[in-house]
Amino acid sequence: MLGKKLVTAQKRGETRALCLGLGMVACSMMMYFFIGITIVPFYAKSVWTTETVCKVLKANIKDKVFCPNSKGSEDEEIFPYPCLQVWVNLTASGQEVMLYQTEDTLERNPKCSYVPDKLENSKEVKARIETIASNFKKYQTFPCYYDPGGTQTNVILSRLYPAKGLLFAFLWPTLMFTGGCLIIVLVKISQYVSVLSAWQ
Repeated sequence: MLGKKLVTAQKRGETRALCLGLGMVACSMMMYFFIGITIVPFYAKSVWTTETVCKVLKANIKDKVFCPNSKGSEDEEIFPYPCLQVWVNLTASGQEVMLYQTEDTLERNPKCSYVPDKLENSKEVKARIETIASNFKKYQTFPCYYDPGGTQTNVILSRLYPAKGLLFAFLWPTLMFTGGCLIIVLVKISQYVSVLSAWQ
């Protein structure tokens, strides 16, 4: 009787462990799919892949402009803000080009180097843009990214999804997938050893 209870408990434990391993594998596959349809296209689409050094030539704040969100924006999403324009000297080619914060900044408003968040207060936006402009004037030289193919003549300050960020995004699903596979393998080994012991 006691032996049967031990065998039953062992089978239940193996079943739960197997379900856990399969669940981890399934979740990791879903995470891979989500990353593949969200982050990877933006990373592959970006042409600003080469890092270089930029030197600030001028950083001016123009009059207020309206932020037209691209791709069919509604009127209520359009808001005014001071337009910061930063021009830099590209070390790689010696050209005078305009600097943008990220790839998204160029798509949202190609006239300005920085596009604030819609939900920010107007006074906070003005103070932030003035701070950014003063920082550019203070720190004249900094790393930036340009398009080595020449499709885009402008440069960006930082990439939305750099290579390190993409690897970090794939790290957690990879660990979960490896852990799930390891649990499944251990359960199968345990079952094989149990069957082998019973046969002997």
